[in-house]
Amino acid sequence: MGGVKIGGGAPVVVQSMTNTPTQDVGATVKQIDRLRNAGCELVRLAVPDMKAASALREIKSQAGIPIIADIHFDYRLALAAIENGADGLRLNPGNIGGRREIQEIVAAARYQAIPIRIGVNSGSLDRATLRKYGHPTPDALVESAMSHVSILEDLDFHLIKISLKSSDVLHMISAYRLLSKKVDYPLHLGVTEAGGLISGTVKNSLGIGLLLSEGIGDTIRVSLTRDPVEEVKVAYEILRALGLRQRGPEIISCPTCGRCQIDLFTLVETIENALNQITTPIKVAIMGCVVNGPGEAREADIGIAGGQGHGTLFKKGRLIKKVPEADLARVLTEEVKKMVT
Repeated sequence: MGGVKIGGGAPVVVQSMTNTPTQDVGATVKQIDRLRNAGCELVRLAVPDMKAASALREIKSQAGIPIIADIHFDYRLALAAIENGADGLRLNPGNIGGRREIQEIVAAARYQAIPIRIGVNSGSLDRATLRKYGHPTPDALVESAMSHVSILEDLDFHLIKISLKSSDVLHMISAYRLLSKKVDYPLHLGVTEAGGLISGTVKNSLGIGLLLSEGIGDTIRVSLTRDPVEEVKVAYEILRALGLRQRGPEIISCPTCGRCQIDLFTLVETIENALNQITTPIKVAIMGCVVNGPGEAREADIGIAGGQGHGTLFKKGRLIKKVPEADLARVLTEEVKKMVT
């Protein structure tokens, strides 16, 4: 998609979605730039009207990463998005129209070699399937997706991705497991309407993480009611925890206890912010006491073990020096930057 490989053994791709009005080109491009700097590799934009569809042309010329047009209700918006340079489409089969409308979209997508993601969502399941199952069960989500896969295949169109999103983590996991046994198309994983930073991170980590650990999934979008840059950060932490991809510093820090003798909360936050722009993988330990601190610091690429009013700096397993607490953030940040440049 726009030069980004998906599926077929390629690394799991991280994507997000803008929350600016797509019609506001300046604000949207600014947000895409922040997402790209955070590691976002594909970005999806809402296209609610023709003004938004027309804005895609200028946005694409400045985006720097492939853009996906998110289309609902009006198939003509999909056609306009293709005309204005979208690299991919996301269609909700429950509300885009009938077979004739889909045929027109497919014809235009085939001509431009643009992939289509069939996006089935538990909150907007097509009426026929919902009547049959009563609720958006995993079987219902899979049946809906397969019916629309069949339409595209009948039209000899195979540039397909599929997503089955639900706010129910267990339903989401079950649906993807069922689907993965039926198709070999790339799967886009996500837990929809997952909530804020804490609840959303937990739901996405469990749903996306469990499936990825089973070898299911080719692209991911962490859904959070937050700045979308936070979605990208959480996505990379999920991939890092599973050993699938490494990007930027991995911070190892203790939760603190009564033995902690330095202000570890402030220290960790300060160092995280200072290292925010680093993309090179490096393990940084910031430990608060002498119990686990020295061991963790030695095992990291670089780390400190806190003591009363000072910290001991370790680099590649070697004790380097003691540093006053007031200088810990500065010294550790400087040393990390030396190691990655």
